[in-house]
Amino acid sequence: MLRKTVTESFGATIEGLKASHLTETVVERSKRMILDTLGVGLLGTNTSVFKKILQVHSMDFDDTWYPATHPSGAVLPAVLALAEVLPQQSKPSGMDLLLAFNVGIEVQGRLMRFSKEASNIPKRFHPPAVVGTMGSAAATSKLLHMGSAQYREVLAIAASYSGAPMANAATQTKPLHIGNAARRGLEASYLALLGLEGNKNILDMKSGFGAFYTDYTPDMLLGLDSYRWVLEDQDVAIKRFPAHLGMHWVADAATALRMKLLEENLPVVKIKKVVLKVPDARYVKRPFPASEHEARHSFQFNTCTALVDGSISEESFSDLNLHRQEIRDLLEKVLIENPHDNHSNFDTMYCEVGVEMHTGETITERCNTFYRHWREPLSQYDLLKKFKANASTVLSMEAVQGIIDTVANLEKVTDCAVLSSYLQVKEKTN
Repeated sequence: MLRKTVTESFGATIEGLKASHLTETVVERSKRMILDTLGVGLLGTNTSVFKKILQVHSMDFDDTWYPATHPSGAVLPAVLALAEVLPQQSKPSGMDLLLAFNVGIEVQGRLMRFSKEASNIPKRFHPPAVVGTMGSAAATSKLLHMGSAQYREVLAIAASYSGAPMANAATQTKPLHIGNAARRGLEASYLALLGLEGNKNILDMKSGFGAFYTDYTPDMLLGLDSYRWVLEDQDVAIKRFPAHLGMHWVADAATALRMKLLEENLPVVKIKKVVLKVPDARYVKRPFPASEHEARHSFQFNTCTALVDGSISEESFSDLNLHRQEIRDLLEKVLIENPHDNHSNFDTMYCEVGVEMHTGETITERCNTFYRHWREPLSQYDLLKKFKANASTVLSMEAVQGIIDTVANLEKVTDCAVLSSYLQVKEKTN
């Protein structure tokens, strides 16, 4: 049947997508995203942010997509929470969970592709608070088996819950954005289930979901006969250390440059000047970060840390490391340049790190694509290594392995509650 509006086509697609539409690529990519997000969430329970507000997106360590957002963090907690409270006769299987999760990811991907502005590093709204809320709503309503008309109400309600300003990036408040996206999307589903109504053309209107983008141009979704998922064509980036994605370019370039310094027996203390050629993304230009959250969003700090230590890890953002004198001294020497060809875009950007030594030598390294970017995905071995390192901080190794095995075979699991059972944090045993 011909759909008259974009919102109507979204409702019909959310209702119509079945497990049979999931391709092998989509299943495998989404299982990697689920495993990584679980590990990051478990590690997040150790942070001060978690202790304050009891939520687990407290570091910039989860997957990043293109156009820019963190797709999994807004969806996975919501569907797992919903799966736990559904009555026994309605308990979802692992395949039900995979389908709902991918519907939530898909809705985010489709909505971001209605704006060219969304392709760039954001300036006004933090994307997970915008499309993440819609993704959570779509995923949880799918798990509740609503009808196409109800899905439209869900999206309308969720749109009124969406949006958070970029000004709170690099603060302890930023983690609220994605936590609220997950929670409010689930709430929107329940409100629609209770009969609450919203604008039935919310995705079609500039004053609707289009309010978040100056160049919003929505389009109808295609039919389901030969449906192709966004995740089929666009993989995610999975980070190796907890910081803004842009930091991974400067870290790779600075680490490679440090190797050259070592080979030529040139100590870091002899650096006279550091020049960074990076995109013009102002909220990640922080010359002297005063907190761990600012440090996670500082081209300068991550460059200097990689030059001094040769790597970046979770510990790099501790207060002790943040205020090391050798880092502070090096920060004084950093200059930022914004080449016209270096666009503020995670798909096309590059980072170049150059140093001038007091002895006169100049050395430069450039990173166009870092390992774990969607163009160079991390191996399954490294994914498991990251998960184990994160999850083992709070879970026993038996539970860690249980999660790995369950996610690996999720499409065969009859009751996805088994996954939640492993996530119960208990005292670890050796």
